[in-house]
Order: sequence, then structure tokens, then C-alpha cells
Amino acid sequence: MSFDETVFVTGFPGFIAGRLIDRLAAEGASLLLLVQPELMARARQDLVHLSTTMGTATQKFRIVSGDITQENLGLANADLEMVRAEATTVFHLAAIYDLAVKRDLALHVNVNGTRNVNSFVRALPQLRRYHYVSTCYVAGKRQGVILENELRHEAGFRNYYEESKYMAELDVEALKPELPVTIYRPAVVCGDSETGETAKFDGIYYLINYLLRMPRAISLFNIGNRKVSLNLVPVDFVVNALTALARNEQTIGETLQIADPAPLTTHELFNSIAGTINGRGSRVTFPAPAVEFFLSLPLAPTLTQLPHHAVPYFFIKQTYDTARSSELLARDGLECPPFSSYVDNIVGFAATHAKL
Repeated sequence: MSFDETVFVTGFPGFIAGRLIDRLAAEGASLLLLVQPELMARARQDLVHLSTTMGTATQKFRIVSGDITQENLGLANADLEMVRAEATTVFHLAAIYDLAVKRDLALHVNVNGTRNVNSFVRALPQLRRYHYVSTCYVAGKRQGVILENELRHEAGFRNYYEESKYMAELDVEALKPELPVTIYRPAVVCGDSETGETAKFDGIYYLINYLLRMPRAISLFNIGNRKVSLNLVPVDFVVNALTALARNEQTIGETLQIADPAPLTTHELFNSIAGTINGRGSRVTFPAPAVEFFLSLPLAPTLTQLPHHAVPYFFIKQTYDTARSSELLARDGLECPPFSSYVDNIVGFAATHAKL
């Protein structure tokens, strides 16, 4: 099915945004890309790469200089008029994705920036769809099953990234009665399920690199948890899901969680990764409280390379309901691949790319 729209995208050049714009262009869309001035050189280089490796025509993309933290997104008058005249669809992906982000910066970019995008979207005369990419972790410190139609809570947050994305989603949610809004909440995004390619070694890569660095015997001692899952989604599935759901007008007014409906526990993830690296799983499982205590010690990040701000994510007792998103994606033949089907690829990429 063709995606015959002029799409305005924030968040380029970024790992998800870069892949998304290539997919949208391949399906017929014309792209208007908001790029910060200091990222212009990289953005142009990435577009050349897309053109040469994916065969996407460069005329499909137009870059406009701007910044979501500024009024009218910092667009020059001519660019502002052009975008307002042409854009029919908006994908807002720009955000600070940093678990250790300071509060002021998180609020400035993730909250105030999103409010500026919301105001900008309101002024688009030909708007057909507004797609906002949030995160499953707006659930903060809640426990149990997190439903797609749930948002407000008072459980608190582990960091300012979560809190700022929660506040931003509240603002976008408030637009649903007046604009054709769809909100997407990805879980932990990892590398491509086929190539293993990623742009950042965080999330599950802390565990992968721990097992790659440590002596082979370390894999015998499982530091995972049988009661806690880490929900992983490969980036290609995320992009395929965003594209398919964006085409579907039934998703207007929905909040959809792009997550694995059957995530592995961290204990199972450990064994899956250890089996790929060393050909065997663990023999002994350390008690979860002891592991959490050790990982919180001052010297632990030096030994494990797992920063303190990432530790809680290996002990979150949350699962993410995907009933509605899975139902809609099934109509396009899409489902999240099981971790076992791509663990070799993401581990192989990490093993051969010590630095990104």
C-alpha cells in the first residue's frame, strides 16, 4: 500500500528516525526533515548513505534547519511557510533519550519541545495524522501489567527521562479530541533482527558486552532474574510497526505499545546470550537481591560497565499489554520476532564492533 503523504519528521538524524524515513520514502512518501543546525553535516551524510545503500532517491528528502525547543521550531520564515503549505503527516521522534539526563534538560527538550511541536501541528492546515513516539516507560515505577489505554498514575519515576516523557505524553494525549493523534510506546529498542546493526550499546547490550568481556567461566553464573522480564523489540520491527500502524486510519485516537507480547525473563536472556557466545547456559543463579545490591555498589560500574542509572531496568516488574497493537499489526502480517530468532545477529554485531 502506498504512503502518499508529505511527512514532516523530527528526530533525524537518529537511529529510528533514519530507518523510518527510508521506509516511508520507499512506500511513496515525501519527507521534510527537521534537523538541528549543528547536525546538518551528519544529516546530509546519512541521506547520501541511505541513497547509495538503500537506493532511495535523494529528491524524496528535504532538510529544514530548526530546533523543537524554539517557537515555530526555529524554522526560517520561508521554510515555515513551505512546511505549513505541504505537510500532511507529522512524526515526532525528537527527544533526549538518556536515563541519566538532568531535570532541566529533560523538561526543556522532551516536555517544552513537544509542546512546541503540538502548537506547530495545530497550525498545519492540511494535517491528516499526528504520530507521537513515546515509550513504555511512561509507566514509571508502576508494577504489573501496563495497559495501552492507561497513562495517569502517581507511582513515581526512576529518572527524569521517564518523568519528562510521561509529561509530554500527557500533553499529546490531551490533543486527541481535536487532532488525529496516534501515540506509540516502544519497549527497549535493540539492533536490527537481521543484520544486528545498532547505534548505541545500552539496554540489553550491557549484558551482552559483560558476557563478551568476561572469562568464559563467568557465563556459568547467571545474574538474571526468573521473575522479571526485559521487553526487547528490534529496530526493524519498530519501524515496520510504525509504518503499518500509521497507514491504518483505525489507529487514530489510539495509544499502542510496540512491545514483545512474550518477553523473556532476564534469567532467560542471560542464558540465551551466554549460549550464543560460549555454547552453554548457566549452572548457578545468584539471588536477585544479592545481584541488585552488588550492581549498586560504587565500584560495580567499573567491573561490569553497567551504569547505576541502568540497574533498575533489570529489576522492573512490569509487563506491557499489546492486545490492540498486536491485533492491528496481525492484519499486515507483522509480529514481534522472538529474541531467540535474532540473538545471534545482535551479539555478533556487538562482538565485531567494539566501538560505534
